[in-house]
Amino acid sequence: MSKYGQLIKEARKQESTKSRKQDTAKVSEPEVNLSIKVAAARRRHWAAEAKRQGTTLTATITDALSAKFGEPE
Repeated sequence: MSKYGQLIKEARKQESTKSRKQDTAKVSEPEVNLSIKVAAARRRHWAAEAKRQGTTLTATITDALSAKFGEPE
C-alpha cells in the first residue's frame, strides 16, 4: 500500500471513531445536509488538509458557522 493509501486508511479509522463518539453525545435532533458549490480542486485541498489535521470538513465548517452566527436558542 502506498504511503498516501495508508495515511487515508488511518484517517478514515480515526474519523469513524470520532463520529461514533459524537453520535452518542448529540441531542435527538435529526441532522440534515448542507451543500455549497466550490471548485473541485479547492474541495480536494481542504479535504486533504482536514485529514492531515485529524478533523473533518463537516466539523470545520460547523465550527466556522457557529463562530460566525452562533447557535440557535
